[in-house]
Amino acid sequence: MQSHPRPEEGHSYGQILKSTALIGGSSAVNVVFAIFRNKATALLLGPAGVGLMGLYSSIADIACALAGLGIQASGVRQIAIAVGSGDADAIARTATALRRVSVLLGLVGALLLTALAVPIACFTFGGHGYAGCVTLLSAAIFLRLLADGQTALIQGMRDIASLARINVLAAFFSTVVTIPLIYFFGASGIVPSLVVVAAASLATSWWYGRRLRVTARPMSTAQLRREVEALLKLGSAFMVSSFLTLGAAYAVRIFVLRAEGLTAAGLYQAAWTLGGLYAGFILQAMGTDFYPRLTAVAEDNGECNRLVNEQAQVSMLLAGPGLIATLTAAPLVVRLLYSPEFYPAVELLRWICMGMMLRIISWPMGFIVLAKGARRAFFWTEVTATVVHVGLAWLCVGVFGSAGAGLAFVGLYVWHGLLIYAIARHLSDFRWSATNRKLALFFLPASGFVFGAFVALPPWPATIFGMLTTALSGAYSLRMLMELVRLPSLPAAVRAWCSRST
Repeated sequence: MQSHPRPEEGHSYGQILKSTALIGGSSAVNVVFAIFRNKATALLLGPAGVGLMGLYSSIADIACALAGLGIQASGVRQIAIAVGSGDADAIARTATALRRVSVLLGLVGALLLTALAVPIACFTFGGHGYAGCVTLLSAAIFLRLLADGQTALIQGMRDIASLARINVLAAFFSTVVTIPLIYFFGASGIVPSLVVVAAASLATSWWYGRRLRVTARPMSTAQLRREVEALLKLGSAFMVSSFLTLGAAYAVRIFVLRAEGLTAAGLYQAAWTLGGLYAGFILQAMGTDFYPRLTAVAEDNGECNRLVNEQAQVSMLLAGPGLIATLTAAPLVVRLLYSPEFYPAVELLRWICMGMMLRIISWPMGFIVLAKGARRAFFWTEVTATVVHVGLAWLCVGVFGSAGAGLAFVGLYVWHGLLIYAIARHLSDFRWSATNRKLALFFLPASGFVFGAFVALPPWPATIFGMLTTALSGAYSLRMLMELVRLPSLPAAVRAWCSRST
C-alpha cells in the first residue's frame, strides 16, 4: 500500500517554526528586558512621562521613515534576489550601494529634522519649548539609518541567527541605558536615551554585518547610479508606506493627547506596547525570514501561495492562544508590567488584542504585494488603510475617548484584511486553504467571545471563561503544530518543551 507523505514533506512548516523559534526566542528575551524597562519608566515617569516618550519615539520613527526612503525594505528585497541567483557580484554591488546611500540619507535626515525642530515641537506639544529635544533627536536619526542599512544586508542574506543576537543586544543596551538616564534626569533623559540606544544598535549591527564578508567592489558612477535607482525605485513605495503607517499612529496619539491630555496618551502608549508584545514575536519573524523566502519564489504563483498559506497557518496557531490569554489577563498584565496608575488602559488593551488577531491573519497576504514588487497596489493599499485608520480614530476618540483608538485599530484590520485578500487574489490567484479558513473561524469567534464576556459578565466568571478558552485553544494549537512538523527537526529547546508538554 502506498504511504501518505507526512505533512511537512515538501512544505516549509519546519523552516517557519525554526525561524519563529529563533526570532521569537530573541523577542522573548527582549520582553524580559522590556518588562524591567517599562516598569522602571512607569514608576519613574508616570503615565504622562510614558506618553511623552511615545511622542518622541513617534517623531523619530516618522523622520527615519521619510529620510530612509524605504531603502531598508528595498535593500532586503534586492539582496534576497541576488542571493537567490547566487550572483556574488550582484550581492557586493547592492551591499556597497546600500551602505553608501545609508550614510547620505542619514546626514540629510538629521539636517532636515534639525531645521524643522521648532515647527515640529509647536505642532506636537503646542509650543517651542521642546524644540531642543527634537533637535537632539536628529543624532538618533543619523545613527538609526546607518544601522538600518547594515540590518537590511544581514536580513537579505537570511542570517537569522545574527539578527536574533542583534535584537537581544539592542534590548539589553536599551534597558541599561534608559533606566539610569531617566532615574537621574527624569523626563529630560528620554531623548538622550534614544540617541544612545541608536548608537548601540549601529555598533551591534556593524559588528555582525562585517562577519558576512561581503567585499566592497570598485564601482563606476554608472553602476552605482543603477544600483541606487533600483533601491530607490521600490524604496519610495516602502517609504510612503512607512510614513503613512507611522503618520497614522502619530495622528492617533495626537487625537488622544488633544482629547484627554498627556496622561491618556501615556495609557495609550502602554496599551499599544503590551498589545504588541506577544504578537510581535510572530510578526517580526514573518518580516525577518518569510519575506526574503517569498521574494525568492515570487514569480511562481503556486509556490508563492503555498508559502503564504503555510505561514498564515503557523502564525495563527502560535499567536491565537497568546492573544486570548492577554485578553483574559489584561488587568494583571497592566499592573505587573506598568503600575496601578495604568489600570485604565485595560479596556484599550483588549481592543488592541482584537486588532492584533486580525493583523496576524491578514499580514502574510500583504507580503505577496511586497515580494512581487507591485508598487502601485502597495501604494494605494497603504493610502486607503491610513485614511480608514485616521478617519475611524478621529470619530471614535471623539465619541468614546482613548478606548476609541483601540476600536479604530480593529476597524482598520477588518478593512485591510478584506482589501489585501482581493489584491492577493488579483496578483497571484491566492486562495485561503481549507485549514486556514477553519482556523480563522475558530480563533476569531473565540477571541470575540472572551472579549464579550468581560463586557457582559462580572470579572470572575469572565476570567474563568477566558482561562478555559485559553487552555482549549492552546491545547488545540500544540496538537496541530506537532502534527505539522517532525519533533527531531525542531530546535533542541523547543523539542524539550514539547516533550514535557505531552
